[in-house]
Amino acid sequence: MRHPNELWEDTRLEQKSYPIQLFRNASGNRQAGDNILYLHWHEHMEWIVLRQGKAVFYIDSRQVEANAGDVLFVPGGSLHVGYALEEGEVVYDSLVFNAALFNEWVHDPVYAQLAAPYVEGSLPFPAVLSAADDWEVRYQPALEDIVEELTRKEAGYQLIVKAKLYALIVMLARYCSGSQPSARQTEAYFMNRDRFKQLIGWIEQHFAEKLTVRQAAELMRLDPFHFCKQFKKMTGRTFIEYVNVCRANEAERLLLGSEATVGEIALRVGCDNANYFTKLYKQYKGITPSAARRRSR
Repeated sequence: MRHPNELWEDTRLEQKSYPIQLFRNASGNRQAGDNILYLHWHEHMEWIVLRQGKAVFYIDSRQVEANAGDVLFVPGGSLHVGYALEEGEVVYDSLVFNAALFNEWVHDPVYAQLAAPYVEGSLPFPAVLSAADDWEVRYQPALEDIVEELTRKEAGYQLIVKAKLYALIVMLARYCSGSQPSARQTEAYFMNRDRFKQLIGWIEQHFAEKLTVRQAAELMRLDPFHFCKQFKKMTGRTFIEYVNVCRANEAERLLLGSEATVGEIALRVGCDNANYFTKLYKQYKGITPSAARRRSR
């Protein structure tokens, strides 16, 4: 199934022969409900280590609250987004890697049986491992060693990272053994995810138009009630909120990077009432459009 390019993040990893990279992320000061990670997907797996703050992430349709020290697992191809749960800064590391990292082991029968289903995405890791569990004692040291090696990049760090990551995946596979969803559940889960990718791509192409819940529900072949429940479960926002976030983000881009007037920008993002546009922009960006324009000058 083709996924919408609007949400696809071309996460380029530095070395093709060792497709793994560490990204350090700091949100700056945020209010509860503010985005700390915008909705997107990529082909790589991503492990998110929350270092500071409290946040809620939506990984496909799973809602996961996380505190400092928790680790979240994002399968390749999954829609994911994050929001702050309280005022302050949220800091997290993202360990992003591709299944190609383990290509030389694909013919190993032990790898094929134990590790490959998780690496290739046919079986999911738990959405989160909490620092409050024994995870921190059993697995955290190996993960921190990987982060340290990727940060320092001393001679041969790639070999150490690859070996420790492989060992960690095997340990996690042991941990997950016996707690996997049925094949039918997994099939429905991926089908639902891919349908929503198409829908959200459609929203991001048409947010300047007058979009209704009924239109979107018809595209998903759901009744409006069940559509609203599924949309909130997938994105953490209502349909209308998500459309408005798209409008506010595009307005911000135009305010900072174009010479269009505030009134022209309001019309471009689908707001034909200037007062409503100002209210909407301030709700999602914390300042008025005019103030944002002045700051950019």
